[in-house]
Amino acid sequence: MTVRGSCLCGAVAWETDTPLEHMHHCHCGRCRKAHGAAYATAAMCDVSGFGYLRGRQHIARYASSADLQRAFCERCGSVVPDDRQLWNGNVFLHMGALDGDLPERPAFHMFTGSKAPWVEIRDALPAFEAYPPGIEANVEPDLPPRTPHTETPRGSCLCGGVAFTVTGAPVWSVHCHCSRCRKARSAAFASNLVTRADGVQLLRGEDLLASWKVPEARWFTTVFCRRCGGKVPRFDRERDLAIVPMGALDDDPGLRPQAHIFVGSKASWDAITDDLPQHEAQRPTA
Repeated sequence: MTVRGSCLCGAVAWETDTPLEHMHHCHCGRCRKAHGAAYATAAMCDVSGFGYLRGRQHIARYASSADLQRAFCERCGSVVPDDRQLWNGNVFLHMGALDGDLPERPAFHMFTGSKAPWVEIRDALPAFEAYPPGIEANVEPDLPPRTPHTETPRGSCLCGGVAFTVTGAPVWSVHCHCSRCRKARSAAFASNLVTRADGVQLLRGEDLLASWKVPEARWFTTVFCRRCGGKVPRFDRERDLAIVPMGALDDDPGLRPQAHIFVGSKASWDAITDDLPQHEAQRPTA
């Protein structure tokens, strides 16, 4: 079976004809920052069967630790595979960027000791505080500790070049499973906190902001740090909204996601196990 994937803008595309292995959810702080999501879902394939279809020249990289470079599309910020960064001869594939359905399903959670405070693990998969037994790899120190619930939570990108604070009252918070959000975050879904446009204050890094808008969409735009690819808030002045990727938060916002939207488009390998309301498409406004 050939598996293909691409970034949100389509500039980078790849495929593999070797089996996917060790599919998992990673809750470490660096993955949350890179994806701007609740967690990253990834699998591995043998590099011998992996190849780029196009766009290798559009891949940017950021060293998030001494041992790991994270690759992303320089145009749209989507996390993409990197055949220069191997583990035991395998390439990491991030599931949210894949095209089409998969028979494979995640097998475990790892780095649950670092999970976001607004994430509750409700499935029956094995969960490990760090790496599962048998994986020999360096465990990097976690990102700086988060503060408890605060009404003005802080956030930042993966490299810390962009920082912000949420000063406005949240309007809502949702998990979005639409295909655009999955591509933009290269994750199972996007978890967003929404407030008024003046409810997010940028503290630093305006010069590092990059964005890409889906041409056929009226509003859908992704914003990221051009240095590390970390996802950061988007300001929608037309609708007076600021959309904050919750994976970028450094503090507990207190608010918890209130619903799943666009579940009619969710990934085949993604299982919703909580009791939150589910909407086939957009969240009802009344």
